[in-house]
Parts: sequence; structure tokens; C-alpha cells
Amino acid sequence: MSSPEPQIGYEQARQQLQEIVTKLESGGVPLAESMQLWERGEQLAAICQQWLDGAKAKVEDARRANQPN
Repeated sequence: MSSPEPQIGYEQARQQLQEIVTKLESGGVPLAESMQLWERGEQLAAICQQWLDGAKAKVEDARRANQPN
């Protein structure tokens, strides 16, 4: 699997992932295309996770910075 695309936003990645899941769940996609969609879905899930991890780290940093010593 290639590394996630950092330039794609969370919302865009999530939307694309939802579209892929819908296509795969429909059952009307040939096997070869299903495999390509699955791989792209894995990439998009990793991108979403990167965004969420980054947001969580920022929140935790802000909480630590605002805690009294």
C-alpha cells in the first residue's frame, strides 16, 4: 500500500470512502474493480485516521498547555 495523500482533506477522503463502501456493498462490481476499490478504501481510511490523530494530538496539546502547573 502506498503512503496516504497528505494534501487531501478529511471531508473529501471520508466522502470518497463512503462512495467506495456503497459501491462494494451493492455487490454489482466485478472482482478486479472490487479489489481496486478496496485498496483505495484502505488508503482513504489511513488518510482519515491521520487527520483524526492530528486533531486528537492538537486537542491534547491544548489541554496540557491550559492545565495549571
